[in-house]
Order: sequence, then C-alpha cells, then structure tokens
Amino acid sequence: MRTVDEHLTEILGSVAPLPPLDLALLEAQGTVLAEAVAAPVPLPPFDNSAMDGYAVVAADIAAATEASPVALPVVGDIVAGDSGLSAIRPGLTARIMTGAPLPAGADAVIPVEWTDGGNATVRISRAASPGNYIRRAGEDVLAGQVVAEAGTRLAAPQIGMLAAVGRSRVTVRPRPRIVVVSTGDELREPGSPLAPGQIWESNSFMLTAAVVEAGGTGYRQATVQDEPAKVLEMLHDQLVRADAIVTTGGVSMGTRDVVKEVLAGTGTVNFHKVRMRPGKPQGFGLLEGTPVFTLPGNPVSAYVSFQVFVRPALRVMQGLPPEPLPTVSAVVAEDIKSPAGLRHFLRGRLSFTRGFYTVTAAGVQGSHQLGSLSSANALIEIPEDVEAMPAGSHVEVMRLPS
Repeated sequence: MRTVDEHLTEILGSVAPLPPLDLALLEAQGTVLAEAVAAPVPLPPFDNSAMDGYAVVAADIAAATEASPVALPVVGDIVAGDSGLSAIRPGLTARIMTGAPLPAGADAVIPVEWTDGGNATVRISRAASPGNYIRRAGEDVLAGQVVAEAGTRLAAPQIGMLAAVGRSRVTVRPRPRIVVVSTGDELREPGSPLAPGQIWESNSFMLTAAVVEAGGTGYRQATVQDEPAKVLEMLHDQLVRADAIVTTGGVSMGTRDVVKEVLAGTGTVNFHKVRMRPGKPQGFGLLEGTPVFTLPGNPVSAYVSFQVFVRPALRVMQGLPPEPLPTVSAVVAEDIKSPAGLRHFLRGRLSFTRGFYTVTAAGVQGSHQLGSLSSANALIEIPEDVEAMPAGSHVEVMRLPS
C-alpha cells in the first residue's frame, strides 16, 4: 500500500494550471485572476464632497455658532457628475451634492444639517476645519496601485473593485470542467422506483456539488451500468468537455469492478491501495491527457477521497496552491480509537467555546453511512502512527464546506 501523501504527490505532479482566458467581468465571477490588476487613476480621481451641503472656505466660518451663525451668499450648485470647472472665493459658498467635485478655492464642506438650507443666502451655525467632509483624490486607491493580485478568486467585492478601476474584462484561469459519474448495476436515479437490491444513486450528486464548492464547474453524467464497453465508451465521450473526470465505484477487488477492468493499463491510469480509512481503493492517471480520478463507491469514502485528493488538484488547475481544506487544532471531547497504520478521517462536529475548538465524532463511522456525514462539519484527521487519542488530546481537524 502507498501512503496518502505518496498518492497525492503523484496526482499533483500530473495536473497543471488551465490556460488563461479573457472574460467579461461578470462572466469572471468565481474564477481566479491570472494577472495583476492596477488602478490607472487614483480613486477617487478628484477631491469630492462626502455630504450634501455647502462648499466653503473654512476661515470664513471659523466664528460660526448656533447663537451667532455666519451668513454667506450662495453662488451656484455643484452636482455629482458635473464636468464643468467651478471655483469660489473667500466670502462665498456653493451648494454641493455628495460625490460632486470640490470647487477650486474651497477647503471644507458643511453638511446641510449645520445650516438653514438657504438657496440665495445660507446661514451656517457650526465652524469646521479644513478638509471637513472632503474625500481626497487617491485616499482609497493610488494611481498605479495593484488592487487585485494574480491568484485572487473573484467574489463580489473584487468584481466591484475591478469595475471601479475601469476594467470591463480580465484574464483569468477558468473554472475546471469536471465530469462526475457513478457506476453500478444496483444504482437508480432519485425519484424512480426501487426493485429489491437497488438503491438510489447519490455519489454523483454529492461530488458534483463538491466540485462547485471547490471552484469548478460540475457536470453530472447519468449512471452507467457495469458493462465494460459502455463504461469505456462513456469515458471517451466525456473527454471532449472535461478538464478532469471523477468516477465512483468499480475500483476495489470485486468480480464486477468495471472501472478498474476497463482503465487498468489504459493511458497512465493505475490503481492502488492507500493507507487511509475510509477510501483505501484509489485510482488515478491520464486518459488521452485528461486526469481521471477513480474513487471508491461507498459514499463517505468517495467524499473523503474527493476532499483529500481531488480538491487540491482542482486548486492547481485554477492556478492556486494545492492547499487542503482549512484546518484548525481542536481538543478531542471523547476518547477516539484508530486503526494502526492507516490515516483515519472521522466525521466530526466542531464547535468553538470559551476561546478554543472542541470536536466530537459525528455518530457512526461506516463508509456507507451518509447520515453522520450530512450532520458533520469537519473531518478529524488521525495520523497513521496513532491508535488511541484520549479525551483532552489535541488533533488537527479539517473544516468541511458549509
């Protein structure tokens, strides 16, 4: 058997970042930047008002109080988007709107709440220092400043930032297109009736959703029965739209393990036993240059295998470091046993109380039991050389997507 790290190393050595694409800004949401983006101009690009009010020379209203307001003539209105040049001289004021450019000569803005709201003449009842309610050019972003580094995943705030610096298109690593398929004569589509010995297929739904959570685009392929010719035909058909293929089932030691039968010796696909629980039977390789991950058929084994092996590979394809799921150190709330020589991934419930994390096992741990997986929010990772972990021990815990 090989170790988890050995199997992951082989996978990561066989995948590469996808070629970059030039996409319209909204089409790029969720993708990863392949270029650094800098601001061509400062933000804001000009001094402007932070309030609706009056642009003034601060010295003119230095003595203003509620009891003795200062009256100033209003010489005009300045609105947001005003492209004309404007100016005031001492002793005058201009009404100004939020976002409007500050007129030359003014050094403060008085909010309308500090005045009587006059149109021809305004009475100002509070003094202000220079700079009051003024947004200075470049106070948000300087010209030439990098606002988004290569390797940034574009969520809503980053999309807004790119638009604010004038970008309508960006160069990104596209979402990896991952085809997910389950094999097995016993599998039926959810919603269809079951005959004796049949079960509803769940793995491909679960893993297609996991692909999306990992930043990819998931395509669920209809379940394929255990007929070698049909399985091989399906795999070759999917190569035209797949950056990678994920299969579940048919990789163990049974007489009808059809995925192993048709892929062993095909391309570079090889099958191994990995020192882990759940998920011992694993396969990986390239089929006509496309990565193929063959995962076990038990649902929990398939899910854990995806998070441990497939997710890091999808990150590499997006130009990101092959990092595992976010990990925290937690205190075990109960005694835990683990099989010798295997890296054990137990479903767990992680909580944060009194300043530290605690974790408990989430129900029964059979590799076919989805109930405890669906109620878990973490995987407790027990190293190969640990057989027992008493309550109070510290353990590394992988946080599951939520």
